[in-house]
Amino acid sequence: MRILGLDYGDKTIGVAISDPFGWTAQGVEIIRRTNENEYKKSLARLAEIISQYEVEKIVLGFPKNMDNTEGPRCEKTRAFKERLEKRFQNIPVILWDERMSTIAAERSLLEADLSRAKRKNVIDKMAAVHILQGFLDGNK
Repeated sequence: MRILGLDYGDKTIGVAISDPFGWTAQGVEIIRRTNENEYKKSLARLAEIISQYEVEKIVLGFPKNMDNTEGPRCEKTRAFKERLEKRFQNIPVILWDERMSTIAAERSLLEADLSRAKRKNVIDKMAAVHILQGFLDGNK
């Protein structure tokens, strides 16, 4: 069973996929949107990925505040979750606390000594990896 991990943002969606055993997460790509409210192309690309990897579950990063409250980003993420559930009705979508995922991804990329420009090009994909890996580790 493959699990899809998503880091949803205003202009990008970081995408990660689990291995077939559900042990590790690997980055797939970053889906870029020119408009915050444009979803057709993003959902179409996600449909291709879901089909290609035979995804059975989606883990969507949920950006709670550090004090565990929910802000405007959480509302946008819930709305995106509803779009995912409507489009992919047979696939459960799970919200997963993503606090610190972008920070952890940034640290990993700094340790890899990537330039700022290169980090910017992969940070969302790496955040999706951290979200999915957190879910996988938490559900062993």
